[in-house]
Order: sequence, then structure tokens, then C-alpha cells
Amino acid sequence: MANESICILGGGNTAFAVAASLTLRGFDITLCELPKFASMLEPIAAKRTIRLHGVAGEGLAQISRVTTDVAEALAVADLLLLIVPAYAQRPFAEACIPYLTERHMVVLMPGTLGSLEWAAMLVEAGKKATLAEVDTAPYVCRKTAPDEATIWGVVSGLGVGALPAVKTEAVRARLDPLFPGMQMHPDAMACGLSSMNPVVHPAGVLMNAGRIERSHGEFYFYEEGVTPAVVRVIMAVDDERRAIGRAFGYDLLPVNEAFHQAGFGPKGDLWAAINGSYMLTRLKAPGSLESRWLTEDVPYGLAAWVSIGRQFGVATPVMESLVNLAARLTALGAVDIQVCEVWMGSQSLDAKKLQPFVGTVPYGPSEIRRLVTEENYIYF
Repeated sequence: MANESICILGGGNTAFAVAASLTLRGFDITLCELPKFASMLEPIAAKRTIRLHGVAGEGLAQISRVTTDVAEALAVADLLLLIVPAYAQRPFAEACIPYLTERHMVVLMPGTLGSLEWAAMLVEAGKKATLAEVDTAPYVCRKTAPDEATIWGVVSGLGVGALPAVKTEAVRARLDPLFPGMQMHPDAMACGLSSMNPVVHPAGVLMNAGRIERSHGEFYFYEEGVTPAVVRVIMAVDDERRAIGRAFGYDLLPVNEAFHQAGFGPKGDLWAAINGSYMLTRLKAPGSLESRWLTEDVPYGLAAWVSIGRQFGVATPVMESLVNLAARLTALGAVDIQVCEVWMGSQSLDAKKLQPFVGTVPYGPSEIRRLVTEENYIYF
């Protein structure tokens, strides 16, 4: 459905790649970032162009609109693709919900159960919109320059779940022209439990922690880092994930089959799927242990699944071990996540319910400024 107006929320690797790819295919794209992250869009703000390379096409994409005005962006398009880390999903919800109407469809890419939080916030605000999430990013890609993106692989079987589930066919109809070959999950919960990153990334990063710190990520993560021993731990995590799914009545695909269905690699065990993957074997490891492969995939992936498992009586000892190991890295200063106590009070959140690797800071905006300017924290 070329010429359809679509709003992409976010300014990172995948947001740039999707914006460029869809623009070159004839879609009218608005690229929108939150004002506090306006710097993400600065390299393209003046000319509104992104140079695209790779398997999804080559060319200079002229983006229709580049803005930090959420109201403007949502007025133009009713299909919103939220392409941000999990920890940025709530800030975008807070910014978008005042302007959402029933005509809007919001797709979290990927979601990792984030659609459930959006749904709760919509109910609280007395608003309605169609929600959906996908189980992995649509492309294997990176920004290869401030105004350039390269796509090494296209996910050919993107998994999608709708909320409410009765909107499944409507979601399919809107998204299939953008991402052909989608596989529909029964609902958003099944999709969130099918997210691949939390299965693979935490185990792979933690078991390669020394090499990552020593080389600053200068090795091929999947080809060199995901060895047979690492694969065995990943598959143990996957067994626990699928057990949680069975508690809900879902028959979730094993991660190796999901990798094959998505087009990442050949059919076979996980070792075969990864080592036979053109797109995955080209990816280098994260440059440090502060990568979102831990700071996102542990608290918003593994820790969330552990919590769900406890509620439904499903044991998750391997997941819990990885979560606890991430907590120990925090204690040693390798990964540090802090939440503002003033903000927590405004949200009626109890610090005792935070994951063990998440700390708090007491002083609100002044402490945030100090941490950002003096200690080089990242604020989101």
C-alpha cells in the first residue's frame, strides 16, 4: 500500500533502517524522536535523508518529516511503529497517549510484552487504540554512519501478536505490505514469550564477558562467541521459556526453529542455524557489558519471564541464575542501572519490587543532571 503515511517512533539503528527502506518502497514516512533525544535525529534533521545500503535496497531515502513533535507526528499517520529499546517504551507511551485515538494502531518492534503496559496505560487514560508487538526486529542492521544505515538481513517470517487478539486480522492486513511473510501469534502474550533476544543475548554475553571486556567487542558474536557450550545454556533457557508458554496453553516454537522460520539461518539445531546464517555471523559483539543486550534483555526479558513463571508455578532455575549473575556484575560495577526515587514516588512504585541489579537515586532532577554530566550515565 505505497504512499500510506506511517510514523516511526525512535531514532536508533533499526528505526533509521526501517524509515529508509520503507521510504524507498514508496511509503510516506514521519520519523519522530522524543525531545530529550533530539540529538539522535540531528545528523538528518536539515536534509531529511538517510543513505541505505544492503540487501533491502540501495539509495538515498528522502524522509517526508523528521520531528520531535509527537502531536504533529500522530496527526499525520495512524500507523505507528515504535522501534526503541524496551526501557524507552513507557516514555513514548506517556508522550503519545494524550494524542491517540481509536484510529491509531501502535506496533512495538520488538515488544517483549511492552504492549501489555501500553494497554494498561490506555485504560488508565480512558483511551482506545489497537496494539500489537513483534517478536524480533524486522532487520539485522546498524547505523554505519550518522546519516546512513546498512541492512545485512531481512526477517522473512516476522512474528506478530495483536492486543486485543480479535484485531489479529486487522493487524495482519496493515503490516503485511510492509513486512511480507509475517507469522501471526495467537495474541500479544504469546508473541512476548516468543521474543528471541532474551533467550540468546544474556547467556551469550555473560559467558563471553571476559572477551567482551578485553576486546571491546572486536569479535563476531554469533560465529565466534556462541560455541556449543553457550548453545547448551541458551537451549536450557529456551526450555524454561517454552514451559512458561505451556502454562498459558501455548506451544511455542523452540528458538532454533524460530530462527529458521524468521529466515535467520538453515533448519537444524541452534548451532547449525547460527553458523549457517549469513546475517548473524556478520554481527560483532557489543562493545561493553553495558550493552542493551544485558540492560534491556535481562530486566525486560529474562526477569519478566522469571516473574511470570513464579506466578504460574513454573521453575526457571537457569533464567534465575543468569539474572542473579547480571546482579553480581552490577555489584562489581560492570553494569549500573539507577531509578529516580522521586519519579518512583510519583508512580506509586515500591523500591523493594525492583530487580536486584537496579538501584535508586534520591534527589530527582538535580541528581539526574549530576549523574549525566559528572559520571557519564545515560538518561532515558
